[in-house]
Amino acid sequence: MLENNQLAPDFEAPDAHGNVKNLSDYRNSKNIVLYFYPKDDTPGCTLEAKQFTALANAFADLDTVILGVSKDSCDSHQAFMDKYDLSVKLLADTTGNMCESYGVWQEKIKNGDRKMGIVRSTFIIDKQGILQEAMYGVSADGHAQEILDKIKQL
Repeated sequence: MLENNQLAPDFEAPDAHGNVKNLSDYRNSKNIVLYFYPKDDTPGCTLEAKQFTALANAFADLDTVILGVSKDSCDSHQAFMDKYDLSVKLLADTTGNMCESYGVWQEKIKNGDRKMGIVRSTFIIDKQGILQEAMYGVSADGHAQEILDKIKQL
């Protein structure tokens, strides 16, 4: 797992429109909130995305872009965004490379069954590409506000 104050792993993944986004796209210009979530259009993931969307202008005022990541496809992301009028950018990590490099692809136990999946996690990356926060196993509700409060302290 990643730790605070280390260089953030580079990434490359398409957004819902198929435009490829990289960590270097934001270097020296924007802070990044990179949040990983299990699946589009599920209760916790929807709540989290809606709360980040509600605070999007406050994040933008702090030179911060919000990037949500799951293994869902670009089409799935677009349908999710359209259904809930989401304004956050969602990246499609269909290969799982981002999930692996950020350490969020982990064994999960649900109802006694073990399977691999995305552990809800958030990373705050500053304008220089350094991890200011590496948070694993976060709760969806209220998380966007918690992250905004942390961004205000950068």
